[in-house]
Amino acid sequence: MNLPQSEQVNNKHLSRLFDNTSECYKFFWFQAILTKISEGKSSFSYEELINEMICDAWYMVNEYHLNLGPNDNLENAVKYLSSKVDLKSSEKKSVLLETLSNVDDKELIRLKKILIQNVPYRLQAPFMPSFKGKDWSFGVYKRINHINEHDGLIYYFNSYDGLNTRINMSNDWLDYLSNNIEIIKGWLKYNMIIYLQKRNPSVPGIADKLYPPMERKLTKVIKYWKLITDIKPVHEIYGNNLIDHNDISIDHFVPWSYVAHDELWNLHPTTKSINSSKNNSLPDWEKYFPLLCNQEYLSYELIWKNDLVHSEFNKCAREHLNNLEVYHKLYREKLSKEEFVFGLEETIWPVYSSAKNIGFRDWIYDK
Repeated sequence: MNLPQSEQVNNKHLSRLFDNTSECYKFFWFQAILTKISEGKSSFSYEELINEMICDAWYMVNEYHLNLGPNDNLENAVKYLSSKVDLKSSEKKSVLLETLSNVDDKELIRLKKILIQNVPYRLQAPFMPSFKGKDWSFGVYKRINHINEHDGLIYYFNSYDGLNTRINMSNDWLDYLSNNIEIIKGWLKYNMIIYLQKRNPSVPGIADKLYPPMERKLTKVIKYWKLITDIKPVHEIYGNNLIDHNDISIDHFVPWSYVAHDELWNLHPTTKSINSSKNNSLPDWEKYFPLLCNQEYLSYELIWKNDLVHSEFNKCAREHLNNLEVYHKLYREKLSKEEFVFGLEETIWPVYSSAKNIGFRDWIYDK
């Protein structure tokens, strides 16, 4: 992915920003800088940027269970904060930032200080080819002085003051990044996806897991299941409650935060309160998968017995069935229940077990 050309700044150095990336910090530090620039700022403290980094990583770690790197200190900071505050994995970023600003915790401060030991300086290594191994081992005051002597850097440092240390954007780079902010963000996202996919090779939908979860539109699926409940009584699988139109909610059996899709074979109706209670957990397989099979096979039979249901199914399929092989495995005509159950298990079990392996917790509904 090519970066915009410029006569004022050396974008070739910028393109090499993530050449040597064994940990995630560079991505999050640079993303935090872009966020501050988007807010119209040109000077910011280490702690402001670290708080942005923790917020951006919050969803990846808590909501999506992504691995950010071996013994990653940003991941450790997120997990520590999560253990100390009562916040949702999908909490609004504004709430997270306010919490970080008000939490006075020695361990969290220690973790923040670990994060500023190297990344503020090493991010700009491509701009300083003369800066060799021994230079990086200088004490922080001498290191800052040496770095500030270089021309053409993205930013420069004020006197070192721990987390209160401030960096100041150079005018040329501030103009370049501000004028090309969306392209630069796209380039950053591309590089971050490559990094995270290497760290999480079995996890689907990495591109959808860089940011807070968004509300998903399942109106066609809701309409499909409402029609089915008009024809036959349908009990949701967790509490055996009868589904009615006013309290229907569509649940992802394997959480969306793992699968990152809205495929019909992973969707089923439940009540709003139960769906909220389940959140991002994995339903106990032995207890609930047989019940899911019964519910899904009921809908499958109606597809081929009722023209209205068949029509609504086709509308759903255009948006929520994107794998032709799965379509033929689960929704072709004249499947016995044994064939349907076998196909559903063959489809869901691999993603279910993979989600369990990376840390999604088991869940049983407590009435």
